[in-house]
Amino acid sequence: MNKLTVDDLSVEGRSVLMRVDFNVPLERGQVADETRIRAALPTINAIIERGGRLVLMSHLGRPKGQRVAELSLAPCVDALQKLLQQPVAFVEDCVGQAALASAELLNDGEILLLENLRFHREETDNDPTFAAELARLGDVYVNDAFGTAHRAHASTEGVTHHISQCAAGYLLMKEIDYLGKVIESPAKPFVAVLGGAKISGKIDVIGHLLDKVDHILIGGGMAYTFFKARGYGIGTSLVEEDRVDMARRLLDKGGDKIVLPTDTMVTDELDIKQGLIGGLKTTPVDAIPEGWYGVDIGPRTILQYGQILRTARTVVWNGPMGIFELAPSAEGTFALARMMAEITATGATTVIGGGDSARAVGDAGVADKVSHVSTGGGASLEMLEGKTLPGVAALSDK
Repeated sequence: MNKLTVDDLSVEGRSVLMRVDFNVPLERGQVADETRIRAALPTINAIIERGGRLVLMSHLGRPKGQRVAELSLAPCVDALQKLLQQPVAFVEDCVGQAALASAELLNDGEILLLENLRFHREETDNDPTFAAELARLGDVYVNDAFGTAHRAHASTEGVTHHISQCAAGYLLMKEIDYLGKVIESPAKPFVAVLGGAKISGKIDVIGHLLDKVDHILIGGGMAYTFFKARGYGIGTSLVEEDRVDMARRLLDKGGDKIVLPTDTMVTDELDIKQGLIGGLKTTPVDAIPEGWYGVDIGPRTILQYGQILRTARTVVWNGPMGIFELAPSAEGTFALARMMAEITATGATTVIGGGDSARAVGDAGVADKVSHVSTGGGASLEMLEGKTLPGVAALSDK
């Protein structure tokens, strides 16, 4: 990545406008999971220790241009103050006179957090005037929000047109380093594990990785579209009818590289919203009964995938193997999470691609036992598709 980094910037006595990803879950007005805030701490500390006047900006949720009290970033102030053990100022807007005045009050080593960027529709519209307003708050700019680097928004792309030095923070650098190595120069054998509900979100990933990987292991709801492409009955399992032909073409192109489950866990009753799951049984994938739903990979598949993963030197995983939010259908996902930890301990590089996969390794208690857990689901997918991320491309070249 031939871009400026935070280490290249002179920050002492200067205002540093920094995009972070504080899109955190809130419960009863408090931050329920500090993972994303903790991920930004190395860059935050580096800037304030060097005397920078730090102005942080982030989005939270999808307020769609409206001021939604429940989506205020104010709770992040308490979490950040506790983690840094120093005061953090807060201003109830991200542009305008109040934001500008608050930024100008900062002394060296002090921090200001702006209110939710997405309270303004201009943020996601990448409005040039709004971007210019944001840029007034910083002498230099740092992007450390990998989770939004695939979006050309005002705070990730537009603002860079108005500030001469725009650099990557440590988290952004780490993400691009790990995912870049996976894509460009993986140690072999290289295995991709792809799951999640829909094949449509992973088609480009499969297409881009086929020439690079030794195996692609398929799981999750998307597997049933592949089963239908093979002519199997899938009961009432999730299927994307408009993607069956595409799945068939991918199977033809991928040959032995694409590995499908051989058995599946099925249930006769399922209501995910209510947390309701009926009786479970294991069945071969070509013998799913009418009226039954596929909810997880089966024990034979877990063993089969484990054998392949134990040979791997590089693994990238994006998407769970089943409905892991419900305990009865979580074993496939958690078994693979434990397997990731096991092979990492033997020297394999394991990259977990954000979103549900990141949550799964956390729930399985192995998040600190894999090589890298990405903070950006969509951004990591787009990198795996071979796309350039707008938030990275917009940064200043070295």
